[in-house]
Amino acid sequence: MKTQAYTRGQALPAILAQRIAILDGAMGTMIQRFKLNEAQYRGEGYAGPGGQGARFKDFHKDVKGNNELLSLTRPDVIQDIHESYLAAGADMIETNTFGATTVAQADYDMAGLAVEMNEASARIARAACDKFSTPERPRFVVGALGPTPKTASISPDVNDPGARNTSFEELRKAYYEQTDALVKGGSDVLLVETIFDTLNAKAALFAIDEYFDNSGERLPLIISGTVTDASGRILSGQTVTAFWHSVRHARPLAVGLNCALGAALMRPYIQELARVAGDTFISCYPNAGLPNPMSDTGFDETPDVTSRLLHEFAAEGLVNIVGGCCGTTPDHIGAIAHAVTPLAARRVNPGVFYKMAA
Repeated sequence: MKTQAYTRGQALPAILAQRIAILDGAMGTMIQRFKLNEAQYRGEGYAGPGGQGARFKDFHKDVKGNNELLSLTRPDVIQDIHESYLAAGADMIETNTFGATTVAQADYDMAGLAVEMNEASARIARAACDKFSTPERPRFVVGALGPTPKTASISPDVNDPGARNTSFEELRKAYYEQTDALVKGGSDVLLVETIFDTLNAKAALFAIDEYFDNSGERLPLIISGTVTDASGRILSGQTVTAFWHSVRHARPLAVGLNCALGAALMRPYIQELARVAGDTFISCYPNAGLPNPMSDTGFDETPDVTSRLLHEFAAEGLVNIVGGCCGTTPDHIGAIAHAVTPLAARRVNPGVFYKMAA
C-alpha cells in the first residue's frame, strides 16, 4: 500500500490528541420530528433551493421513510438538522447517507439515484460546516457509509446456511460509488459505521482503499462496529477484540462502537476496545438508552443521563470522539459537549495512522 498525503481533515488528528471531539446525534430521530408525509418526501409543495417535487411526483413506489431521498427533495430539512447539531456544539457532522448505497436503495427502486444522493448529502453537510467553522474551531464533514440491509456472512434462509443475498463484489462496487460521491461532495472524513457484519465492512474498506489509490488522495477513516446484545459480539459473531484485529489493517484514524446499546451497556465493550487498540483514537456514539415508544425520541434516556454516562467514559480515559446514535437530539449533543469539554482526551500511542501520514 502506497503512502499518500492527507489533505482534507488534516487538522483532525491534532485536535483529537488535544481534546475530545463531538460528533452529532441521530439523523432519523430528527427527521421523524418533522412528521413528513408521502407527498413531502417526494418534495411536493417545497419551493426552496434545490427542490425537485415534480421529479418524483408520479414515482411508482411509496418513498416515505427513504430518508436519504430528502437530500434531493427536502434539502432544507437536512440542512436544518445539521445546523441544529452544529449550534449545539458538534465538531463533526455525518452526511445523510446511512442507506445511500445502490444495495439499500434497491428496496425503493432508487438504486440509480444513490450516487446523486451521496453527493448532494455531502454538499449540504459541507455548506453547514462552512457556515459554522472558524479558524480556531473548524467543523468536519463525515461521509457516512452504512452497513446495507444485506449481509455477506449470514444466510437469509434458516434452511440453507450457505445461501447469501449479496456478494463481496456487489458490496465493493456499491461502496466504491458511494465513496467517490461522498468525496466529490466535500467530505473531510469517511466513516464506515454500524457494522454488524465484518465481511460487509471489509468490502467497504477494500473499496475505500481502492478509491484512495485511484484518486491519489487519502482521507482520515473512522470504523465503528455494533455490539448487538450482552454477548459482547457483533451480529456476524466476532468479539470486539476480534473485530478490531479484522479491520486494523485499514489504519483508521479512530475505531469505535455505536448503536444497538445505550452507554451503560456499551461500557465494557468500549473498555475492551480502548485496551486493545492502543495506537488508535476511540469513538463512541451510543443510543439514548433502550427503546421506549412512550418517549418523545423513542428512547428512554434524557440528555442529562446520556451526558453523565459519557462524562464517566471520558473521565476514565476511554474516548477521543463522542456523540449520539438512535434517539439522540441536539439537546443530547449539547449536554454531552458540556459534560466532556473539561476532560482530557484519551492518550494514544503514536501508531499506524501517524506512520501512514508521515
